[in-house]
Amino acid sequence: MTQAPPVAEATEPTAEEIFEQKAVRLAKRERLIASASDAAGGAYPVSVPVTTTIPEVRAKFGHLEADETTGETVGIAGRIVFLRNTGKLCFATLQSGDGSRIQAMVSLAEVGAESLAEWKELVDLGDHLFVSGEVISSRRGELSVMVNEWTIASKAILPLPNLHNELSEESRVRSRYLDLIAREQARQNVIQRSKAVSSLRATFTERGFLEIETPMLQVMHGGASARPFKTHSNAFDTELFLRIAPELYLKRAVVGGIDRVFEINRNFRNEGADSTHSPEFAMLEAYEAYGDYNSIADLTQTLIQDAAMAVAGSHTVTWADGTEYNLGGTWARISMFESLSEAVGTKITPETPLDELKALADREGIVVPHPIHGKYIEELWEHFVKGGLVAPTFVMDFPVDTSPLVRAHRSKSGVVEKWDLYIRGFELATGYSELVDPVVQRERFVEQARLAAGGDVEAMRLDEEFLRALEHGMPPTGGMGMGIDRLLMALTGLGIRETILFPLVK
Repeated sequence: MTQAPPVAEATEPTAEEIFEQKAVRLAKRERLIASASDAAGGAYPVSVPVTTTIPEVRAKFGHLEADETTGETVGIAGRIVFLRNTGKLCFATLQSGDGSRIQAMVSLAEVGAESLAEWKELVDLGDHLFVSGEVISSRRGELSVMVNEWTIASKAILPLPNLHNELSEESRVRSRYLDLIAREQARQNVIQRSKAVSSLRATFTERGFLEIETPMLQVMHGGASARPFKTHSNAFDTELFLRIAPELYLKRAVVGGIDRVFEINRNFRNEGADSTHSPEFAMLEAYEAYGDYNSIADLTQTLIQDAAMAVAGSHTVTWADGTEYNLGGTWARISMFESLSEAVGTKITPETPLDELKALADREGIVVPHPIHGKYIEELWEHFVKGGLVAPTFVMDFPVDTSPLVRAHRSKSGVVEKWDLYIRGFELATGYSELVDPVVQRERFVEQARLAAGGDVEAMRLDEEFLRALEHGMPPTGGMGMGIDRLLMALTGLGIRETILFPLVK
């Protein structure tokens, strides 16, 4: 493929210049509307006679030598990202949605004096343009269309940013549509995310899982420890919550006999936003009857490695900064309590007195908002151990009092069969041997209600409808949840605001 010509180099326009350009373009819009029939649509025709795409033309004719002709006429459309008008020959670079480009050449000899004059007067950077003509290679070897007919497919009223310079991160996030026009990496992010999600679905399908949908509006929030968003239903005159997790509904499906179930969904948590957290985010959750936290860890590793293959063609992915990260092999599994004990230099167990944990936290300057035993363990673990995890690692066996939906460990007192998966030093996924005993689950919910009454805004509520479902019998089950946005972070090395196409910003 020959290299596209450079985009126009210009300083960023001021607000006053943008206002003036908009006024000029609006005048051009009026002229286009006035000169066109109602059917033609003026500045915004309902359709143009496209016969092929820019990528298809490049694939078929990319081999042409300089000054070579084909005799083949095509009708293509794209956005103008480069424009140069001279006396009898004008040039424009058209860009398709995938970033592919091709040159359009508008000459006096092909289109005539009137059409060439209209081109110079009406066509601007950023316009969507349809051209028809012969596919050729220019004297400089640039794949081109020698135009014999052209139409503005959509008139741009505002000018494009200077495509020669990088948009600021703030501009990229707030005006993602401009980011997609200007930056190849932005387009690749969308493609990679789509490939990763398609891979997840394919892996589940191969293993007999069914994809279902659960409510986003819920009368009671649950399935995670998080502060919810609240809303009100006028129809039902009741308070509702945007879901923080689909867990309790997916488990109802397992009770109902859908033994292997998953959902890729949107969750909402009314909490802080940083480089790894967003108030609205995409989540995958899956449940496998007759599985446990070991089998679900195996499944999670396979899901992520398959996604890496779909995105990068290898278990070794290359991040945006050029760093290579290996997701292959069998991932390590370490104990939370044992790894914390090793890091601290003294043995810490579920029986370690709370005062000792508090003294250790105070010495390290760690503030624990809701001082229960498990919170101290997890905060201390994050302080001493988390930062040292580089390779993908399952951290196993969590405190019982911070995991109200998890089964007690089959052989270790005071812990539950839960893991968190850390990749690149952040938590990517979590997995459980699910708690299916309705009596114990009720006791856990009551304890959560006590914590909520004490001021813990993330504590779960007692969900009678979910307990009623459990009382009908839920089989032994392994479950997992994984952030889709964070999966893309692991695969691309980008921050969460880059992996979410349209993140929430102030």
